[in-house]
Amino acid sequence: MKRTRITPRVALLAALILIPSLPAAALDVGDEAYAFEAPLLSGESSAALEDYRGKVVYLDFWASWCDPCTKAIPALEKLRSEFAGEDFQVLAVNVDKSKKKATKFLKKNPIGYPSVSDPKGKLPRRFGLETMPTSYLIDRDGVIRYVHKGFRKGDVEEIRAEIQKLVATQPASRRGAK
Repeated sequence: MKRTRITPRVALLAALILIPSLPAAALDVGDEAYAFEAPLLSGESSAALEDYRGKVVYLDFWASWCDPCTKAIPALEKLRSEFAGEDFQVLAVNVDKSKKKATKFLKKNPIGYPSVSDPKGKLPRRFGLETMPTSYLIDRDGVIRYVHKGFRKGDVEEIRAEIQKLVATQPASRRGAK
């Protein structure tokens, strides 16, 4: 039996083809959040994570078919209202393949924070999501400080405490500034 020799060039080409399809390692506490821009579900232009630099951001990945996600949305809306005016922003990423299903859900459950649409699931791959919902609490400098996987009613107190801690701190870029 004749063995086929794989040249370094063929091996490199195969690796370059396969790398984009591999899931990214999950982003975790201490990692810089992946900067992105995506179209808003509302149809009005787009939103970018960078738009909220200098604020504490609760980045929530959700879908209308995800039962825990749909339970988390009213809780997040309440937290958003509670921390309004305190340099805090909730930003959601919807991963429904059908934008229509997501907008139908939001008509029944209105929110006061932006939700972008990612029907191809590029952002969950970039963040390395392992479960739905998953949320990232990002500090004012763009660093992930808390990761919350799943959602149960009792989770709100823990999330609130994490938000309070970050809202009370100044960004590294403003520490020492007079």
